[in-house]
Amino acid sequence: MEGPVPEASSFLEALVDPWYRSLSHPAETQEQALRALLPGYAQTDYGKEFGAGDVDGILSFQRRFPIANYASLAPYLERVKKGDYSALLPEPVVRWVMTRGTTGRPKLVPATETHLSLILSLGARAIINFALKRDPEVLEMGVLNLNFPSEVGTMFTDKGEESYGYSSGSYAKFHPSLGPTALVPKQEEIDSLGGGIGRKDWERRFELVYRSAKDQPVGSVMGVTPVIAGFARYVRREHGTLPKQLWRMRGLFCTSVAKIQTKYAPMLRHQYGESAPLVEMYTATEGVFAQQMDERPYVSPNYDAFLFEVKTSRGRVKLLHEMEPNDWGRIVISGPLFPRYDIGDMVESVGRNCFRVFGRAGRATTLEHVLFGILTGGLRF
Repeated sequence: MEGPVPEASSFLEALVDPWYRSLSHPAETQEQALRALLPGYAQTDYGKEFGAGDVDGILSFQRRFPIANYASLAPYLERVKKGDYSALLPEPVVRWVMTRGTTGRPKLVPATETHLSLILSLGARAIINFALKRDPEVLEMGVLNLNFPSEVGTMFTDKGEESYGYSSGSYAKFHPSLGPTALVPKQEEIDSLGGGIGRKDWERRFELVYRSAKDQPVGSVMGVTPVIAGFARYVRREHGTLPKQLWRMRGLFCTSVAKIQTKYAPMLRHQYGESAPLVEMYTATEGVFAQQMDERPYVSPNYDAFLFEVKTSRGRVKLLHEMEPNDWGRIVISGPLFPRYDIGDMVESVGRNCFRVFGRAGRATTLEHVLFGILTGGLRF
């Protein structure tokens, strides 16, 4: 199998090399990541309140800045909506995007130019790493577009009435392709069907995807994992076939939920092809945080772009890269949008900068995880 031409390979390698280097030197890279974030924090009222300009390292940052969540940042976000972006952000808002609301009401999150650029560059790492190490032809084929709609509703800001939509669709609309790789169908076609996410809404969306892509050279799918599975069920029910009979899938790039490797992988391989590699990505509206490096069913963090901490099961706060195998806890992420943000996910270390995200924070997830560890003697897949 031929690989990319040398010029293309050099360009692609430049996008993933910082990730590779960061995994070899996580402590140094995390200090550098914080230093890159601090000037932005120091420009905001929130950062000034906690002395961002006087922070001289990670320990100082942890002492000065509290761990925050969406509720605690809500007053600052209200000021941002009214035009005072420097209350919380170092640059203006380009667009507001919406979470899926998996554990409650959807949240609106501001997206800046820096944030959107990171979504593009970091979101590309999983597929570029896969292309360079395993199958370069994945970059030459279409990608099934199973994203949520990017136009859902409107809100009033200092600019007047502005539209907003789900983050996956919004990011796809801003960055519809990576070189020759393009979404099928285009996000604008998805949006034309409306912003609903009820059963009938998804059936209309799935039918559009099926009709647009059935005769196209599609080679992969990237998106929210339950939606990828739901599309296959729809095609089977309505058209008597499965995606694996329509396309030769070279990669399934799965995001946005926990237990992708255990709960979803067997079903997806049945639907899309037993030989179709599954690549996990740890993403959220707030960023692209980690992606699968190789065949091992774990993700490796983007240490060069975010500072990662964990509130461990024993009550301590540790840096993610300091976690020992089988250590687990609640992840806290500092990025260009929010400092020390508790995103609400539980993560476990398996060693060598590999991790698994095993659920949303809560008593049920914690109990299930503890019982699983007892029953398996700490064995992890």
